[in-house]
Amino acid sequence: MGSKRVLTITAVVVLALSSYAAVSLSQAHTITTKQSDEAARAENAATVLSEIMEAPDQGIPEALLKKAYGIAVIPHVAKGAFGIGDWYGKGLVAQRSADGGWGTLLFIEIGGGSFGLQLGVEPTDVVMIFTNSDGIKPLLKGKLKIGADASATAGQVGRKAEAGTDVPLKSAIYSYSGSKGLFGRIALEGAVVQLDDDANMHVYGKKTVAAHTSKARVGGTAIGVVQPFLRALQKYAPAEVPKLNTTNRR
Repeated sequence: MGSKRVLTITAVVVLALSSYAAVSLSQAHTITTKQSDEAARAENAATVLSEIMEAPDQGIPEALLKKAYGIAVIPHVAKGAFGIGDWYGKGLVAQRSADGGWGTLLFIEIGGGSFGLQLGVEPTDVVMIFTNSDGIKPLLKGKLKIGADASATAGQVGRKAEAGTDVPLKSAIYSYSGSKGLFGRIALEGAVVQLDDDANMHVYGKKTVAAHTSKARVGGTAIGVVQPFLRALQKYAPAEVPKLNTTNRR
């Protein structure tokens, strides 16, 4: 009788441990899959930034990138399922840190109906250049509605062009779009850009990424996920090295 009871308890314990292990493996697989999705998004964002900057006479002005307070890249903004519904896309945003480098790269989403009318019928890549904290601060707090929270202007095209038609810069955001290798200006009035909490949780382990983390350095396993986009930022919008004052030096 006692032996049967022991065997029954043992069987229950083994079954419980097996179930727990199965659930743990399933959760680990889900997290790994999600991180793969985010890694693909970072890779696509890097590709978009590279393509627009390497396009002859169509890139974002280098002077504007040097002044960029933040940069967002959203690949493949497209109409809803079967061409019905609002335009929608997922990308990343980064804010410059105090030393001129780039802080934590945050995952974002863009949506809305009215701004999509400017995009045509093809999926479109969108790039946003933030020139000051007014434009990016609402986004880092959770959500930015362009036109209500900050103004956006269709940016000037051409790598060697001036930073904008209104120097010093008056617009909080300059925006660009591209499709099939052709890039140009776009106004994003009415678009809503917000943090993608789920994606940030998968990569950084936090449901909500606070605004101050945008100024911190990326580390741990997260660096492997976002590194392609970080490298693209460092290549096309590097930190400016202060010029040494050699006056009166002997």
